[in-house]
Amino acid sequence: MDEELKDSIMGALEMVVDPELGVDIVNLGLVYDVDLNEEGLATVTMTLTSMGCPLAGTIVEQVKLALADLPEIKDTEVNIVFNPPWSKNMMTRYAKIALGVRD
Repeated sequence: MDEELKDSIMGALEMVVDPELGVDIVNLGLVYDVDLNEEGLATVTMTLTSMGCPLAGTIVEQVKLALADLPEIKDTEVNIVFNPPWSKNMMTRYAKIALGVRD
């Protein structure tokens, strides 16, 4: 997958906002990897801020909806992983400022 397409995918994923924190999943550092095969299946490997996140299903559906708008993507699979565990250090500077987190 070329960088331009990867940037488009990550840009689309920035539209997915974590409902509890109000910041998108990319800036929160929740998206670990994105892959696209020849058939147009996008595989998003991501985590959640907590293992017991009650909104996991909602976030997965929003990821699928966000990527459905890209013509290169025919279907999306979301793999939720908890290794490596998410931490505040994975957030971008933008997310830390938005949430008032200090380094």
